[in-house]
Amino acid sequence: MSPFTRRRFLGLSALSSAAALGLTTVSTRSASAVPLPEYVPAVVIGTGYGAAVTALRLGEAGVPTLMLEMGKLWTTPGADGRVFCPMLTPDERSMWFKNRTEAPLASFLWLDLANRDIKRHAGVLDRVHFGDMSVYLGRGVGGGSLVNGAMAVTPKRSYFEEILPRVDADEMYGKYFPRARAGLGVNVVDPRWFETCRSYQYARVSRKAARKAGFDTVFVPSVYDMDYLRREEAGTVPRSADASEVIYGNNHGKRSLDKTYLAAALGTGHVTIQALHEVREIIHQPDGAYTLVVREIDEHGTVLATKHVTTKHLFLGAGSLGSTELLVRARDTGRLPALDERVGQGWGTNGNVMLGRANHLWDTTGSLQAGMPALGIDNWADPVHPAFAEIAPVPAGLETWVSLYLAITKNPERGHFSYDAASDSAKLHWTASQGQPSIDAAKSLFDQINRANRTIYRYDLFGDTRPFENRFTYHPLGGLVLGEATDDHGRVRGYRNLYVTDGSLIPGSTGVNPFVTITALAERNIERVLAEDITG
Repeated sequence: MSPFTRRRFLGLSALSSAAALGLTTVSTRSASAVPLPEYVPAVVIGTGYGAAVTALRLGEAGVPTLMLEMGKLWTTPGADGRVFCPMLTPDERSMWFKNRTEAPLASFLWLDLANRDIKRHAGVLDRVHFGDMSVYLGRGVGGGSLVNGAMAVTPKRSYFEEILPRVDADEMYGKYFPRARAGLGVNVVDPRWFETCRSYQYARVSRKAARKAGFDTVFVPSVYDMDYLRREEAGTVPRSADASEVIYGNNHGKRSLDKTYLAAALGTGHVTIQALHEVREIIHQPDGAYTLVVREIDEHGTVLATKHVTTKHLFLGAGSLGSTELLVRARDTGRLPALDERVGQGWGTNGNVMLGRANHLWDTTGSLQAGMPALGIDNWADPVHPAFAEIAPVPAGLETWVSLYLAITKNPERGHFSYDAASDSAKLHWTASQGQPSIDAAKSLFDQINRANRTIYRYDLFGDTRPFENRFTYHPLGGLVLGEATDDHGRVRGYRNLYVTDGSLIPGSTGVNPFVTITALAERNIERVLAEDITG
């Protein structure tokens, strides 16, 4: 048994024990409620990809580390015996303190069939609104890994070198990307099974249409267990991806961070996770330490207490929105006045555009559709309108004749954040016109596919008559860009022992689903920080 596997086993046991006891504190050292410590050598804010990597490597180095997560621990089944609610019949487990669900497909035949009223609760999916743009976020121990489509894609090296020219690409592609893929448990669908299974009939229909227009498709690696999916279709295990589970969490099959990096971090014996604890302020002490003002809530949103914890080494892993807001607030309220003016800059949507096509009656997409995509249309080599289009499911449980896509495009437009004192929050500045380059790229690709197949766009999916939806993103990136707001390894300019370790480091775009890049970059950065700042 490898050290990673052994630690993962110990961590999974700790997570199970916490669930059984109804605890919000997870540790291998204690199976009881423990108070927030007054001081801990290292604090990691968040439990997403970069945060999980950082905590694991700190724990392996023997550094006592506390992870603070504003969402809940998703390990306790509800009254129906499931941890996560069904996507087609969502309940309060679905959305983060909303009165109604907010699914990406706002309508079908112009009817709002996907959404329903729910109780306000600490659900697993959030949609944060900023005027012309809204952002989907995972809420819970595991962050976005709980609610994404599991597509574990490594960016094209040429584009990676373009967006992060100061990062050694040889190291990334030779060392850190392979390390990240191994830690995440990346696997691929069996191509032979893919050709005959029911689960991906919808993907084969889109592949046929793309090929007719002269476009290639590629299999997409995944952190969903593809052998489990094969057994789902065979009916030998409980269904998850084949039961329309995706945006509100997967009850089986997915290798989310609580099953991989976070479990291994807990298994070091040096990492503790505290759920339902939101960091609101960062205070820099005269001795160089950082005191955090932390708000504890329950699953109904009631504030139970306001606490303080002090640390020497502070790592921000709350995501592009969360980490950026913490530093924008700290700078503009005078808590951290020496922060660089570039804090809050360089934010982008990863060029996200969603669209649907209407297939011919003979091109059925199937009533059974795996919620985890396995195929994409790769048109990134287009010199004018590069795009990578995920072939997405419409797992409605019935035939829709719809092919759905989430296109990732090369959009140079960037937004920025400013502090709003009235709401004590960071506001995103992004206009609808900034999304037009993304629409142009998606339209260039799918106009050709429609023309070759004599098909048309769907105009009924986004609550009005627009064929392209670019008013939300699943892939928020930037705000604390590497080499600008930070040094080349995520150290925040102006302050010692303050670090960024998440997608806010990436300047707005990766060209593919970004979580493998975030994971690999975090592996690179924490290795240097441990060697030079902590254990060196």
